[in-house]
Amino acid sequence: MSFPAFRAVAEHAVLVEFGDKIGDAAYAQTRHLDAMLALHGFAGFRESVPAYVNILVEFDPLLTDHATVTQALRGLIALPTRAQTAPTEREVQVCYDEDLAPDLAEVCRLTGLSPEAAINAHLSGAYHVALYGFAPGYAYLAGVPQSLHLPRKPAAIRGVAAGSVIIAGAQCLVTTLVMPTGWWIIGRSPTRILRDDPARPFLFDVGDNVRFRRISRAEYQAATL
Repeated sequence: MSFPAFRAVAEHAVLVEFGDKIGDAAYAQTRHLDAMLALHGFAGFRESVPAYVNILVEFDPLLTDHATVTQALRGLIALPTRAQTAPTEREVQVCYDEDLAPDLAEVCRLTGLSPEAAINAHLSGAYHVALYGFAPGYAYLAGVPQSLHLPRKPAAIRGVAAGSVIIAGAQCLVTTLVMPTGWWIIGRSPTRILRDDPARPFLFDVGDNVRFRRISRAEYQAATL
């Protein structure tokens, strides 16, 4: 298959694929098209939903069609890449106490790291917000150090608390709702990701850098009052 590839989705969207494996080049092309859509949206454009290697472009089928949208997207892809501004850095607090990190001991067993080594590895990661998905405010952070890479659990666990810091493979996420997850729970954060601001409902923007800062149990409790 050659890329980019364009696929019609229902009567109202086109999926643009830049690759079939996660990588820097495909992700950069996805970000580029998303930025161009924000600057030069075509007639009938509704929304773009970027992921790692593809982007879903939704449109009003009463105003345009798949062929016209695909042509417009090809033109946007060909536009020169804009100079990148320095990404914003966001800080997320995290407490690694045992009852807030129920999977940390198993992560240590599977990776061969001591608890302090695993925590320090997590804190050392170079994280950035790759995309949003699955649930409100679920920012997928790329950058988990190789020493902590583990596949998802065989089965998901229900009732995982909001604020849980979870990892799987090269990704990390801070949950925003009480939900099931098959990722490894290694800490909990009091940092608010969901915000009471319609203009800016989430703490992060795609492309932001994220730095985790370790806090004590007393600091965690004070922040959650």
